[in-house]
Amino acid sequence: MLTRALGIRVKRHGVPAQRGGVLYVCNHVSWADIPVLGSVVDAAFVAKSEVAAYPLVGWLASLSRTVYVERDRRQSAADQTNAIAARLAAGENVILFPEATTGDGISVLPFKSALFAAVGDAGETVIQPLTIAYTRLNGMPITRERLPDIVWIGDTDLWPHAVEFSALGRVRAEVIFHPAVRVADFADRKALARHCHDIIATGYHGLMRGAPGDAR
Repeated sequence: MLTRALGIRVKRHGVPAQRGGVLYVCNHVSWADIPVLGSVVDAAFVAKSEVAAYPLVGWLASLSRTVYVERDRRQSAADQTNAIAARLAAGENVILFPEATTGDGISVLPFKSALFAAVGDAGETVIQPLTIAYTRLNGMPITRERLPDIVWIGDTDLWPHAVEFSALGRVRAEVIFHPAVRVADFADRKALARHCHDIIATGYHGLMRGAPGDAR
């Protein structure tokens, strides 16, 4: 309902992994990622603790059972990792943004492998990479010049950006569900993070160039 109220139409490519306790790993473009992803997959988000205080976005995040993390407090890292791991072990799906922030929408930022610590050594944990992209505005491809209208860079005031976004018109968001993998498929979490980054970045550039969503 919210995506439609904002003028967003979501196009999905592929299907979510057919089981619970899946860690979905996705690039991060905008505050709008929350309602877009929430419309296509049932999962809790992982977000920095400040998000809880954001107008609208904080309400959405809490509504989706977000796991809030305090990234500036090293001593709380273990507790946060355990909280995410507990959600996965209980069969709950979790969405992770391993860029840890939003970028300029031109490329996918490097992934922080430390954020994959929640999967630990659980070799059977399922990880499914997702690519999200905003590809069209009022039927026309979104160019670099129009990206600032869509992308929300972390230090931008949220509320003015949200108001301007809602006045843009029809926005197409596309989400690719890439093939799921398991922790056991990789030597360590750095290799897992590289795999997820590469496949997500390839999908993102493909969508922004107008390639079919199932292009790998």
